[in-house]
Amino acid sequence: MDIERYRSLAEAYGADMSRWPQDQRDPALALHAREPEAAGRILAEAAFLDEALDAWRPPTVSHALRERVLAGAPRPRAALGGRSLGGRFGLWLSGAGLAAACAAGIVVGMAGSSAAISDVRADEMLAAAASEDASTALAPFTVSDRLTLRREA
Repeated sequence: MDIERYRSLAEAYGADMSRWPQDQRDPALALHAREPEAAGRILAEAAFLDEALDAWRPPTVSHALRERVLAGAPRPRAALGGRSLGGRFGLWLSGAGLAAACAAGIVVGMAGSSAAISDVRADEMLAAAASEDASTALAPFTVSDRLTLRREA
């Protein structure tokens, strides 16, 4: 163990080596025996910090201050299932907005895809009709496909 590792352990765990990780204690004691002055200074700094932390106590709050803070705090709103109409109405509005957004997405998605499909079908029918034997070439298409093609032409 080097002196920097010793310092980092003292800063992290304090001057009491019983709080240090078990596997680091023996190497720390060996370093302390090799370099007693440096190790002693490091432990003295850690002990000073330990004492300062042990002496600190959180400030006590007076009853009057506690009451003033609680009086100035905002009141909680009524629960959604409570008697307030605003809570229930707000919840329904959120659900209605979500449902409207879903419905609009479905409508837009279906409108765009059916137009693309009908364009492809019309191109296939025109290519088949332009072939040499139109009567057999148009056989795979349904009657409604043929009527749609006539209306578009």
